[in-house]
Amino acid sequence: MLFLSFINSFHFKIHYICYMIHDERAEKFRQIVENKFQIYNSLFMSLPYDKMTNIGMLLPFLYEESRNGYEEGKTPEEIVEEFFKNHTDLQTEEQKLELLFKVIQYIERQVVLFDSIEDAAFPNLHSESDSGTVTNLFERSYQDHKLEKVREKLEDFTVKVVFTAHPTQFYPSSVQRIIQDLRGAITSDSVTQIDMLLQQLGKTPFVNKEKPTPIDEALSIISYLRYVYYDTIGELFTKIKKTFGSSHFHLHEDIIQLGFWPGGDRDGNPFVTADVTKRVAEELRSAILKSYYSHLKFIRRRLSFRGVSEVLTQLSDDLYKAIFNGNIITAEDILKKADEAEKILVNEHNSLFLDLLANFRDRVKIFGTHFATLDIRQDSRIHQKVIDDVFTKVYGNTEVSQEEKFNKLIQLQEKVDADQFEDIVKDTLRTVSQVAQIQDLNGHRGMNRYIISNSDAVKDVMNVYAFFKICGYQEDQIKMDIVPLFETMEGLANSEQVMNELYQNPIYKKHLESRGNQQTIMLGFSDGTKDGGYLKANWEIYKAKEVLTKLSVQNGIKVVFFDGRGGPPARGGGKTHDFYASQGNTIANNKIELTIQGQTITSIFGNKEQAKYNFEQLLTAGVENDVFKNSKKDLTEKERKLIAELADISYKKYSDLKAHPMFVPYLQEMSTLEYYGKTNIGSRPSKRGSGSELKFEDLRAIPFVGSWAQLKQNVPGFFGFGFAMQQMKEQGRLEEVKELYKGSDFFKTLVLNSMMSMNKSYFPLTYYIKNNPKFGAFWNVLFDEYTLSRDIMLELTGFKLLQEEDPLSRKSVKIREKIVLPLLSIQQYALMKIQKGEGNKEAYEKLVTRSLFGNINASRNSA
Repeated sequence: MLFLSFINSFHFKIHYICYMIHDERAEKFRQIVENKFQIYNSLFMSLPYDKMTNIGMLLPFLYEESRNGYEEGKTPEEIVEEFFKNHTDLQTEEQKLELLFKVIQYIERQVVLFDSIEDAAFPNLHSESDSGTVTNLFERSYQDHKLEKVREKLEDFTVKVVFTAHPTQFYPSSVQRIIQDLRGAITSDSVTQIDMLLQQLGKTPFVNKEKPTPIDEALSIISYLRYVYYDTIGELFTKIKKTFGSSHFHLHEDIIQLGFWPGGDRDGNPFVTADVTKRVAEELRSAILKSYYSHLKFIRRRLSFRGVSEVLTQLSDDLYKAIFNGNIITAEDILKKADEAEKILVNEHNSLFLDLLANFRDRVKIFGTHFATLDIRQDSRIHQKVIDDVFTKVYGNTEVSQEEKFNKLIQLQEKVDADQFEDIVKDTLRTVSQVAQIQDLNGHRGMNRYIISNSDAVKDVMNVYAFFKICGYQEDQIKMDIVPLFETMEGLANSEQVMNELYQNPIYKKHLESRGNQQTIMLGFSDGTKDGGYLKANWEIYKAKEVLTKLSVQNGIKVVFFDGRGGPPARGGGKTHDFYASQGNTIANNKIELTIQGQTITSIFGNKEQAKYNFEQLLTAGVENDVFKNSKKDLTEKERKLIAELADISYKKYSDLKAHPMFVPYLQEMSTLEYYGKTNIGSRPSKRGSGSELKFEDLRAIPFVGSWAQLKQNVPGFFGFGFAMQQMKEQGRLEEVKELYKGSDFFKTLVLNSMMSMNKSYFPLTYYIKNNPKFGAFWNVLFDEYTLSRDIMLELTGFKLLQEEDPLSRKSVKIREKIVLPLLSIQQYALMKIQKGEGNKEAYEKLVTRSLFGNINASRNSA
């Protein structure tokens, strides 16, 4: 009894300490985020808007009309019209539209201001010793006498963040530069500078006149590589090395890696060609050499000693010629010069400033001449067309099996001439042919894998192997990993059989041996969730990882899982550290690798402080999984059975929703889905396929999830989950689910992420649809499931509020939702006008498109 009393007392103290820390941070958030926003927001009153100088005074009225109106069940049209009537004297449609456009501009800039204030506050709201930091990991491992185990894990572990070109970032580069400067001015509380920057913001366009090209997208993210990640990753590497350093511990340079998709991801993007891929590879190489050149300038200011100075000057000249004259320089060349300088420094100058040189050498080892690894990605159906066309051209006979096609093609003695073909076939062959050239210039790490979307058969992988053979590569020259991407429910179900056959295939087995018997397998959270619903997708991916881990071990293969995750929970995002820390010992943990797209790049990895913190969170999540065994991570048979039951029930509920005759029409007619393609934010079309009819399977995950977010319904993030738990409750089994929530970190993370989706929902915005003769019944299905899910999850967790466990996120969401509520009213108002066929249709459509920007940016992880 005494022992139990002690344990209960201990847990109470832990909870009390956590509560106090949360409370302190919430108060600090109020002081340095909420209060600052109120103060600096007043500066908007003087923003230089043509003809409209009183937007700042009118906006609170539109907010109040919206908030009160929705609670009273008014329609967005009634709310906006009452706003015009009660607070303006505008009479014509043209005048009203002009005001609404100005309001949107104003709100867009309010969002930027809040982003900048919140980002500037980041270092004050997070500590070096927070849970999930390197310092915390060291302290914990030291206290638990597990330092050596952590060091051992660090020697065999990697975190890789892959930046994609997915269109969820709306800010043009000119606005992004202002945001960076604004963040700095807010940090130093320079009111004069903030005022000037807000005025600049008021005059700077937020919209691209034309869609960005793949090159534009690549250059935008390369600027982050140069000005954020070069220093961040270099400094983090040094921190880990110093924190865990010992005479026998040597940190490998690949512990934190960067991947790159813009310019290499041609899945559904006809604008990504072989020439684009080659150009982006050149830009990446140029960017890292420029970073080395700038870094060396700083070092030479300190290492001005005889002998050392001359060597570094020569290296600087070599880099300059490589950047501007096209000379070839390799990472080995750079390191050789650095080694030469270090030798002189140690022998003749007392090792003065040696750490500066060591830091430079580390970065060269980390980034090589590639900066980030450029991946190639294409859809398996395109690959099949290429194989079929090439075979027909070479052999003429089309009536043969896939296996026979493959065997004949890989035995071709002569390289197939790409110029004999047209369009996608020609470009695919050219892309494969230039891989070796890119590897020669950027190093092997510059390009070393080919990802196949929609993989669900062995042929999908073997087709890519065949590409290299018909492009003239010998077996030992194919220095590329071939990566299947399983993303649909069917693909995930087939993954075990596909990988088993591949591991047994003599040709592929030999290829794997040449790649060090390591296989990367990509799993698509975004399309998986779109296809199977939130709970089912996450459970199927979890099971697939377990099965593929076991299969790989049996075949002597080291498997690496690459997660295609988006920003919100509905696309595999949410609390990323919690997700990876919750995976049990049945899943391979050699590497954490995931995609990060536009919006999340800027909100999670957008500046040095945030990037460093979040890289640390990923790194420690993987290390903790292996070193600190936790029974909550390994699912018991009883827990697995219960999760499977819940997943199947939720899948049936979600599948019924997808099969509802109003599902696609609702998105087409009542949401902003059709407007995503008009935003000029990404080079890629918003749907696969060229047909005019919209099919569910052609919908891309980003506009699909984003459209639900614009409606403030976030359906993919929760639909079916609450229904499944309610079924358990009706069977008298809710206590089982509660035990599952308390006992499984994996399930708990899914629940908390789903609650985040619901916390960003606001159904009063669309109350008016419940009376719509066409869509009313369908809207009620969505609303009923939201209400059910919210109530059952609050009962399950014991929370009084959604996201109660994360007060900072909850406060941030609340402020952001308040900022954009008037914008949402305008968006819905415009959609209603379009649906009724009233007024200037073109202007209302522009209003809808413009309103996408501020809402998405305010949500940060909404797509």
